[in-house]
Amino acid sequence: MSTPAPIPAADPAYVRIANVTKKFGDFTAVDNVSLDIQRGEIFCLLGGSGSGKTTLLRMLAGFETPTSGSIRIDGTDMSTIPPYERPVNMMFQSYALFPHMSVEKNVAFGLEQEGLTRAEVARKVAEILDIVKMGGFGARKPHQLSGGQRQRVALARALVKRPKLLLLDEPLAALDKKLREHTQFELINIQQRMGVTFVVVTHDQEEAMTLGTRLGVMNHGRIVQVGSPSDIYESPANRFVADFIGSVNMFEGQVSQEGPEGVRISCAEVGTTVRADRAVTCSRGATVWTAIRPEKITIRRSQPAAAAGENVLRGTVREIAYMGDLSIYLVQVESGKMVRVTLPNTMRGGERPIAREEKVWLSWHGSSPVVLTE
Repeated sequence: MSTPAPIPAADPAYVRIANVTKKFGDFTAVDNVSLDIQRGEIFCLLGGSGSGKTTLLRMLAGFETPTSGSIRIDGTDMSTIPPYERPVNMMFQSYALFPHMSVEKNVAFGLEQEGLTRAEVARKVAEILDIVKMGGFGARKPHQLSGGQRQRVALARALVKRPKLLLLDEPLAALDKKLREHTQFELINIQQRMGVTFVVVTHDQEEAMTLGTRLGVMNHGRIVQVGSPSDIYESPANRFVADFIGSVNMFEGQVSQEGPEGVRISCAEVGTTVRADRAVTCSRGATVWTAIRPEKITIRRSQPAAAAGENVLRGTVREIAYMGDLSIYLVQVESGKMVRVTLPNTMRGGERPIAREEKVWLSWHGSSPVVLTE
């Protein structure tokens, strides 16, 4: 078998997925995906169930073969390389630890298959267990560990061979919310310390935005947007991304004025003109959608000193949810549409809080709306 030719060293992509499609019979799980992942980053594939993200991860690992297209890792074509010969390791959602083996034996298993000396294996196992803060647990069995500890042992086993690429499939799904949040930052610290490139599959938006250097949002087998967490959240490419990432208010309308300084959109469904201070390529009269995040909207009892009929709504508070750090207000505007507003709970006491069935005014700055054409 001939050795795969490496791509030129000047190519910046550490992992290159080029026009990859995967079909199962008549069903297309991954549809013509092209993606570059850089060395040393944490790249998160984010999407709902059936979006194709796990299938794409399994193709990187070699557990599935692309129907068409190619995958390169560090310049080498992976099309003829079986999973056990790839510079890749995978951490599964279930952790898949051997229940009859100690922590040390679980972590050492892959190294022992490579024929390393006992001293080398012991040194590498001790080093990686210290990195994941499990140095004092080597003699324990998996059933003697908490969920968070098992997760760190699985991570140690995946990292001990220093793979070029570590694939993580819903790595924190089995942990409770508080431990999951804590472990996210631990994962980031470990990745930065070791420099291994991570590709993480998750359906959890907060997890993806905390972990990811960049995110790829998937829908129906395609990657619909790639960018930093702030890019994805603040500048979604389309209605699906805007609605999938976080909470959003979406108003449909027609462009009444457009220019280099922004657009004005007549939104009959909420009874106002939305002014968006962002340049958008669209023609007058075109149907568009404006996405406004709940935290960008101001809620008050008095009418704001804003341009009449622009970025201002009158409504009635129908529901309030107290979430501790913030409160969620569902406000029914005069057209009947429900608008979601969130406010941080920054002070104890103070002004009387807005109550259910109270009349309020909603307003937002012209920089807040994102205008979407699809």
